[in-house]
Amino acid sequence: FAGRNEVRWAGERPRLRRGLAWLLPLIGWGLVAALVITAVFMAPAAIQAVKDHFAKRAPVSPDTYAASRSYADNGPELAFDKFSNTFWGPGITGDGAGEWIEARFAQPVDTLDVLITPGVSARSNELAKSARPSRLEALITTADGKKETRTLTLDQDARQQRPLRARDVVSVRFTVVSAFGAGADKQVAIAEIEFFGPSGSYSRR
Repeated sequence: FAGRNEVRWAGERPRLRRGLAWLLPLIGWGLVAALVITAVFMAPAAIQAVKDHFAKRAPVSPDTYAASRSYADNGPELAFDKFSNTFWGPGITGDGAGEWIEARFAQPVDTLDVLITPGVSARSNELAKSARPSRLEALITTADGKKETRTLTLDQDARQQRPLRARDVVSVRFTVVSAFGAGADKQVAIAEIEFFGPSGSYSRR
């Protein structure tokens, strides 16, 4: 039978070349290792996200405030005074695009949510007295100097809560992008901005 070619039976798979067969186990172990490493790095973030979701909220108050400009007797501190019948306004008519108000913290804080009351007060019958932000850009600065911008889209309700999850926050600047009810005889206004962070046994350790 010398010199005869090997005959492959019908349905028989072609054999892998021995030179490549040894690579398959290595590729498999490489994929397993990659999955394990990914899980190790993502697990803390996933666990923290779950803790944040179920965490009891507690108010987080800024220590100082600033604004791009303010109307007489309507400075930025009035948006953080815990009263919904006072407000901050830039003192210019129109939608106030580009105007900003900033909260600053003397010590880094963790935030989960922000509660915003647009307009001159929380009363629904006073909503039409001013323009009200429909979109805000929140510039978050953390203790390490890093900055991140998030967009908050608001509706026309008097008071509304939005997620704002961040760690080691030292300041948050809210810049007006657009507004409801803007007009030549109205300024944009924000009655109250309230921050909430984790409290009790759910707080970050």
